Amino acid sequence: MFNDTHPAPRRGLQIYVSISALAFIAAGLYLGWVFYSRWQQNQAINAQAAAKLKAREQADGERVYKLMGGDQFAILNFYADPNRIEPGATADLCYSVSNTKSVKLEPQTQPVWPAFIHCVQVSPARTTTYTLTADDGAGHTKTATVQVQVHE
Repeated sequence: MFNDTHPAPRRGLQIYVSISALAFIAAGLYLGWVFYSRWQQNQAINAQAAAKLKAREQADGERVYKLMGGDQFAILNFYADPNRIEPGATADLCYSVSNTKSVKLEPQTQPVWPAFIHCVQVSPARTTTYTLTADDGAGHTKTATVQVQVHE
């Protein structure tokens, strides 16, 4: 009679497809793990950089706070620029105060107020000594003087 046998399915092709699929899955898992671990490392590096930046900004802030007088009541600076002028010329009187409620300049040339840095122009006719008085509002005062010399 007739040979009624069906050809056997191709087992070799099925094995090849199965192994290929497993290889692709393994490669995908490996690549996913590599990208995830690199992402974690980047996150850790970014966190360390942010912590260093925050510490540096805090240190800078503390340094600026101290430079600006911190908690102390003080006249930080009072100077004339230039301190020698020709008759009719002008000079800048500049001052810097901290934790001050009011300031007074004598002889009065222009209004003054508490500031970290403020300058007023003066044009004395003869050599003049200027006095800056700072008041903390609690009855304490500090004074500083500067002289503007006028060539005669």
